[in-house]
Amino acid sequence: MEGSCSNLSKWAIASLFLSLLWSCQPEQKEEVQATGPEEILAPEEASGKFPYRRLSTYGFFEGELDQLSPSESIIPYQPASSLFTDYALKSRFAYLPEGEKAVIDGEELNLPQGTILIKNFYYPSDFRNPEGERRIIETRLMIHEEDGWQAYPYVWNDSQTDAVLKVVGAEKEVRFINQAGEEQVINYLVPNKNQCKSCHNKDESLAPLGVQTRHLNHAITFAEGSENQLAHWAKLGKLEGFLGKAAHPSLVNYEDQSQTLNDRAMAYLDINCSHCHRAEGPASTSGLFLTYGQKDPLKLGVFKTPVAAGKGSGKHTYDIVPGQADASILLHRMNSTEMGVAMPEIGRTSIHAEGVALIREWINQMNQ
Repeated sequence: MEGSCSNLSKWAIASLFLSLLWSCQPEQKEEVQATGPEEILAPEEASGKFPYRRLSTYGFFEGELDQLSPSESIIPYQPASSLFTDYALKSRFAYLPEGEKAVIDGEELNLPQGTILIKNFYYPSDFRNPEGERRIIETRLMIHEEDGWQAYPYVWNDSQTDAVLKVVGAEKEVRFINQAGEEQVINYLVPNKNQCKSCHNKDESLAPLGVQTRHLNHAITFAEGSENQLAHWAKLGKLEGFLGKAAHPSLVNYEDQSQTLNDRAMAYLDINCSHCHRAEGPASTSGLFLTYGQKDPLKLGVFKTPVAAGKGSGKHTYDIVPGQADASILLHRMNSTEMGVAMPEIGRTSIHAEGVALIREWINQMNQ
């Protein structure tokens, strides 16, 4: 009972802090335009009872909401490699309750109750100028509540003044100019609340992705300058157990051409596939484990027959045939958008051409 009361007190403190944070924000408009017909929302106060209907109610950002300028208590973070989501760019932030710390436990980063992870998905109008005009499509929150993690998707209105909770998900047409100067049109799908668990699944419980120690053990630019993220969290008093960069695992950026082909390919598979294809994931029965540190060729799929691929096999025999990428089921499924074939199963409606090229090169250079 004593532990339970302590937990409730911590949650109450976190809720009170967010309420105070909201009270300092500029007054928000009373009407928010939804993704379809205009939706009128009643005035909303930061009561501490989540989820709120409006993203703005949380008080995560200062000034104009679409600038995504974090409040003082909000920490930017960035995994070394990013999950492909139809070429969307992402900005990520974390809120940890006052007086609470994350704790490093091996490769895991245990985040305290009351933590909120904030991930924004957006598209530049022109990818040749990624810092220019942009359109934010959605913001996903993962909130560590008393009974575990909960996921809440928020869809931005067309005027980019706010985002509205949409537990049923949404569909948005997105237009942009790609790096080659070509106009692209994507039918972007915002997952519903239940679909979030399809990927954010660890031992049948909802869990964050991209915040393990290996994902954050590298430097990014903060307001004060460039610093290792784990070191930065420790300096802020938000992390326990950091022993220096060399003492903890780290992942490379799969887009970094200076890294080895094997490290880049494994980083890509780790961030895009291992949320399911790991011992604790929903695809554990497949026997295909695609985590960064996996060394067993069979568990990586080399000359491994699938357990139940069905039409997803493309009439191929093995997940990976060394030296023959186009005869490998792994690449076949990455290179498809067909339902029942495409992998990952959700989170994309287009083929990641650069990712496919990376894995093709990796398989083709394997020794047979």
